[in-house]
Amino acid sequence: MLGSNLMINSAISSSVNTQIASSTPYSTPHRSTQSILKRAIDILGSLVGLIFVAIVFLPIAIAIKLDSPGPILYSQERHGLLGQSFRMYKFRSMIDRADTLKSQVENEAQGLIFKNQQDPRITRVGRFLRKTSLDELPQFWNVLRGEMSLVGTRPPTSDEVAQYSNHHWQRLNVKPGLTGEWQVNGRSMVKDFEDIVQLDLRYQDQWTPFYDLQLIMRTFYVLIMRVGAF
Repeated sequence: MLGSNLMINSAISSSVNTQIASSTPYSTPHRSTQSILKRAIDILGSLVGLIFVAIVFLPIAIAIKLDSPGPILYSQERHGLLGQSFRMYKFRSMIDRADTLKSQVENEAQGLIFKNQQDPRITRVGRFLRKTSLDELPQFWNVLRGEMSLVGTRPPTSDEVAQYSNHHWQRLNVKPGLTGEWQVNGRSMVKDFEDIVQLDLRYQDQWTPFYDLQLIMRTFYVLIMRVGAF
């Protein structure tokens, strides 16, 4: 079973790399990727975030280990700026090797995203981590490394990117973000991928460093009120 999944993942990665190599006319970095101020905000924000991660790491790690067997951290290949792959980190919120069971869970979303409000793979602790977005905290490391930004688009998986049409690639003209238009405008309640694409393109049209700060402040409100989280 595991060997079969590895072969499938390898085939998907090969397909994605081929698609990226034959670049589309939309594969042009957005002006935000050249902003020194945006990068400075990312570095400062990620350092503050990593200090917070260091404070909460031990209790979260203990809770995860007591709740279910498996690693504390979960990593997955995702795709960022212009479709380039990177390894994204999260606190594990699902049972170990949950990716191998994905095909057995009904997708409640439309298009090239996967959502299930009662996903049976999510652990008890994992459901709390997701509702509070604490599972996303290790991604501050990705931000510090420059693979992600504090604000951007949701980083897609390899199987999603393998099915992209030309207009979908436009959303990857910016770095993926810890937060963004999708997170502050419905979050998991937005279940149509085309709606997410439109939100991402709106972000690119409206982007300024000040707009990033606005989205970060709105994110704090969404997290406190737990708007659209499950």
